[in-house]
Amino acid sequence: MRETAIIEAPSVLGLRPSGVQDLPSALLAAGLADHPGTVRAGRVEPPAYDPRRDPDTQVLNPAGIARYSVRLADAVGAVLEEGRFPVVLGGDCSILLGNLLALRRRGRHGLLFLDGHTDFYQPSAEPTGEAASMELALATGRGPRLLTDLEGRGPLLRDEDVVAFGFRDAAESRVAGMQPLPPRLHAVDLDAVRAAGAATAARAAISRLTHDESAGYWVHLDVDVLDDAIMPAVDYRIPGGLTWAELESVLRTALADERAAGFDVTIFNPGLDPDGTIAARLTACLRRGLAARTGTGHTP
Repeated sequence: MRETAIIEAPSVLGLRPSGVQDLPSALLAAGLADHPGTVRAGRVEPPAYDPRRDPDTQVLNPAGIARYSVRLADAVGAVLEEGRFPVVLGGDCSILLGNLLALRRRGRHGLLFLDGHTDFYQPSAEPTGEAASMELALATGRGPRLLTDLEGRGPLLRDEDVVAFGFRDAAESRVAGMQPLPPRLHAVDLDAVRAAGAATAARAAISRLTHDESAGYWVHLDVDVLDDAIMPAVDYRIPGGLTWAELESVLRTALADERAAGFDVTIFNPGLDPDGTIAARLTACLRRGLAARTGTGHTP
């Protein structure tokens, strides 16, 4: 089984410096790396944040995100070349672009997108131009070319190679004018996850992502996929969500498969968790999910 290599990616270029940039430090302090077969593979620092919305793309920090994505892809690629399993700690959801670029350089891959929101906004409908509300659209080729055609390799994903899983923002995004999800992108909202059961829904999702033409898949976790009652330490809250047990079940299913190529964690804001109890609970859940890769069972 491949060694796990943790990369810190504390970028908030797609959001704002709200505290999310401290996610890597908080989870590492809570013991995420304290497991046999886990190493720390460095930190990719973002360029300076610019609070001004770019007039051409209507996105915050588009050039900075593009540059950062290439540097993050290099770091993830180095881990992959070493035969290790990359775990990337954001930052906001725009770090997904760099992770996917690393895979796109190596062929066709899929994405299991675990998020309370579908993040498929077009710049004209996103109130402040935050790429963290657009990354799934950008990754599938929708948006300004600067961010959809990184290194001339766009789109990073085909619609049919994506499963959006556990989201619950359909009414909110419709009111805001978000473009609809394309018909070939497989959408499994929170109600559908609950109807099937988390583990069964996850197995079905992985089955879709592991067809013969795919070299594997990335797992993206925005922690706001969790129930707001247990994960209030996020910047954009929405009622409902997965339980800890459901998320652990999904992660164990997704990460145990040898075709899982990597994993990222985003959006947890330690500034909204002053006593560290949520960081500790999240870290325990992540360690149990990652333990499925090595067959070591549940990790305390």
